This record gives sequence, structure tokens and C-alpha cells, in this order.
Amino acid sequence: MKNTKLKRIFATALTVALSLSVLAGCGKKDAGSNAAAEQIVRYNLGANPKTLDPALNSAVDGAIVLVNAFEGLMKLDNNDQPVAGVAESYEMSADGLTYTFKLRKDAKWSDGSQVTAGDFEYAWKRALDPATAAEYAYQMYYLKNGESYNTNKGAKKDDVGVKATDESTLVVTLENPTPYFLSLAAFPTYFPVKKDVVEKDADWANKPETYISNGAFKMKEFLPKDSITFVKNDNYYGKADVKLDTIKYTLVEDQNSAYASLKAGDLDMTDSVPSVEIEAGKSEGIVKTFPNLGTYFYVINVGPNAKNINADAAKALSDAKVRKALNLAINRKDLVSILKGGQEPAFSFVPTGINVAGGKDFAKTQYFKPEGDMAEAKKLLAEAGYADGKGLPTIEVLYNSGAGHEQVAQAVQDMWKTNLGINVEIKAQEWAVFQTTRKQKNYSIARHGWLGDYVDPMTFLDMWVTGSGQNDAAYSNAKYDEAIGKAKTETDAAKRVGYMQEAEAQLMEDMPIIPLYYYTQTKGIKPYVKDVHISPLGFVYFQTAFVEAH
Repeated sequence: MKNTKLKRIFATALTVALSLSVLAGCGKKDAGSNAAAEQIVRYNLGANPKTLDPALNSAVDGAIVLVNAFEGLMKLDNNDQPVAGVAESYEMSADGLTYTFKLRKDAKWSDGSQVTAGDFEYAWKRALDPATAAEYAYQMYYLKNGESYNTNKGAKKDDVGVKATDESTLVVTLENPTPYFLSLAAFPTYFPVKKDVVEKDADWANKPETYISNGAFKMKEFLPKDSITFVKNDNYYGKADVKLDTIKYTLVEDQNSAYASLKAGDLDMTDSVPSVEIEAGKSEGIVKTFPNLGTYFYVINVGPNAKNINADAAKALSDAKVRKALNLAINRKDLVSILKGGQEPAFSFVPTGINVAGGKDFAKTQYFKPEGDMAEAKKLLAEAGYADGKGLPTIEVLYNSGAGHEQVAQAVQDMWKTNLGINVEIKAQEWAVFQTTRKQKNYSIARHGWLGDYVDPMTFLDMWVTGSGQNDAAYSNAKYDEAIGKAKTETDAAKRVGYMQEAEAQLMEDMPIIPLYYYTQTKGIKPYVKDVHISPLGFVYFQTAFVEAH
């Protein structure tokens, strides 16, 4: 394997400020004689995941299940660095364009059959297939001809840069050198799937008998809107290190109900905690806050479909001055004080916590004051023709029910009314319905949130290029697209950072999104649950977890 400058760029890009990765349970331990007789963790996931298909999933809840059920060529260690997964080794060409992965011989599917290089080739090309309509297909545009194939611009399936040359060898060819490609190879969209199972049954991901996976756990039972149960996969090559016998993901959407179950002993972990319970829960030792590489924001529909929802609102929101006024009329310090989860008021879209070339945090530019600027907000609104909010139509803010989103919406509603005189209606939808509504751009302003898929600013920025599957704002700016394009092909680390900073500056100038705060993760977790890896990328790993006798 060649040791080129690309490897040094890669190492720099994956340095996270303040060592964000955390093992829940205060340090890794050996289960030993302290282990409980019953090794089961009951984890409330919240809403029913929209899908558990690696190619189709685009949400954190689904990803939490996937990273425990499947494994990619690479996997992330407890410091969120890529290490060997199904691939026991790899070689990278001197130009950084070709990776040759050798798969381990003992990698098996949960049905006992061999995991092959062909399984990866099939899965990656399936995710890119236009007929699959995968939201995360753009994460595979790093592959040679990936974008051209996915967008029907000439390339065929066989032209895509992934090829199984034999059962244990996968050759990957990239469009451009990608310093974080090994981290991408650990991401759920890059997980393998079993072709014969997938093509035989379109509903394969919802049934234990067809949900064949290759990770530490396999599906035992799926009761929609109730629970999903996984058990230890005895065909997993690393089964000797897996201590849990069962993970039961419960699907209780209401935070208060789930937290009450945690306190009553009916749950061992909850994915979130009601804000009013956080301080008391920490004192009781059953609530912990973890770093989270992500940004909570509002997205504004600036696309052509907006006028079909509310023509007057669409006209007003098409003006960047109005969008900037809305942004500046929010006091983020007051907002996070309401939430009580340790969130950090946002001043940019890319969150703090990503060190880049020179060891500096990428999020160094304060694009707006966290406390807002009410005078400038009023000035901009007046310049747009809506002095004191007069003539501005009522604007609807859409959010999904649960997880404190109503508190945020109510606070923003009050700030916009008090500071700008704008009437705002807030509307909640069930999670799956909300995701569809936002994706189809049937809204004016909607709640959004983004957690890094890998530790690099690009994971927050490339979603806003024209036509991206994650571009729910329908935002389009040629200068932005150009800056992102340059950043994706630049091998000089400092220049690459410069292009990404240029792109973010353009995004903040156009303001199709309103960053509100940088995430933290607040989990309900009983003290006897040990060695769960809570990643700042939003994943929860149970591969090394165990339950202590209690």
C-alpha cells in the first residue's frame, strides 16, 4: 500500500475536536463475573423507521439498527476511525483513484452463506440504480461513473467503478481522489445486501425470515409500530466479542411515555429524553449527554413547488432579505436554554468539532450572532417591502411530532411574532408522513436536522448542490455548485478547505436554511448498561456492550 499525501489529508480530515467519541458506561470493561445472566438491552428507538433497507435508509433511527445488523468493507472503531471490517486488507493506488479490497474468508451472512465481493458490487450498483430511487445515491457519486449512471447521463451499470474480480476481491475506482473514502466504506449505504433475497421479495427488509444481514445481530421479530427484536448472529466472524444476546428496539414515539418506562424499569435505554426531565435524570444517574456532530435547522422551500402550497408565502420567502430577516430574528441562546440539553447556539451550518488542515476547527466564521440582531432583521424586512411584518402572509412551519420539536417551533413562532410582527402557524405530522411531505417539497418552512455521515465538512455541504437527493430546499446556485465541485477534486488540503468555506459563505448569503443549534445527544441509559458506543455521528453501536448484574 502506497503511503501518499492523500493518506495524510485523510488523517487530518478525520480528526475530531476534543475527541468526541464516547463509550457509555464510563470506560470499556470486561463483562466477566459482573455480567447479568440475561444479556438483553431494551432500547426505545422512537418512531417506526421508514425503512431498514441499507440502500433506502436516510434517517438516524434506521441507521442505528443497520450499523448493528450489517457491516461494510470498513467499520468505525470507538474513536470513529475506519478499521478493517469485512475487508481484511486493502491497497490504494499512488494517485488515490483505485482501491483493491481483499475480503475475509470467514465473513458470513446470517443464513450461513459466504459474503462475497459480488454482494458489495450488487449492493452499490443497486443503490445507484435510478429505479431504486435511493435518497443517498449521491453518496456513491465518488465512484467512477456513479453520478452519470444514477442520473441517466450516459453511463451504464457496468461502467460504474466497482468490480468483483473474484469472490474475495473488490476493485473500486473513484472519479477523484477522496480522502475520506474509507469512512464512506463504513457507511450504511455501502453495506452489502444479498441479491437473491432482495430480488425475490420487495418486502424483504420487514420480515425476519428474509432480513439476511452480515453484522453482529440478526432480526428475530418485527412488529410494526411496536418493536423490532434482534439477536446475536452466531455466523458473525466476531461473535466471540459480542456479549449481548438480544437487542429489543421499542417504537414508542412519545418521549414522556418512553422515559416513564425507563424509570419504571421496562426499558434500559431511550434515544431521547424530554427536556424537562434532563436535569433531574442526570442527578439520578439515568440521563447522559453525548457529543453529536450535527446541526438542527429550518429549511425554506425556495423551489417552484412552494407556490402550490402557499403562493403568497412562496413569493415572500423567495426574497433572500426575508429569509435573512427570519434568521436574524431568532435568539438562539434563549432557544437552547429552553431545551436544556446542552445544545450549542449555531452561528454557521457546518457545526463545530471538525478539525481540518492546520488543526483548526472548520467552523471558525460567525455568519450571524447567536443572540440574533433584531434591528438588522427589521431593516431587511422593511427593505423587502414588509415593514413591521405588514403585508406578509401567515407562514406555516412544519415539524414532526415528538422529540421536543414542538417546543422549538413554539419558541421560533413567538420570536418571529414579537420581533418582526409575522404570524406563524405551526403544524405537526407523524414522522413517516413528515419525511415524505418534506422530501416532496410540499411545505413552506420545515424542521430539519443533519448529522455528519463522516467526519469532514463535505458531509454537510454537498447535500445542497443542485439536484441532490437531500436538497429539500430545492436550492440552486451555480457558484455554490462550482465551489463544491472544486473541493471534491482538490488534493491540496488547504485549498480544499478554502473551496468548502467559499461554498458555505454562499449558502449563508442565500440563506435557504436557518441553522438553529448544534446537536448534542441526550440519552436515557441505566447505569448497568456498559460499553455502548455512542458515536458523534449519531450511531449507537452495541457490538461491545453488555449488561452488568444489577
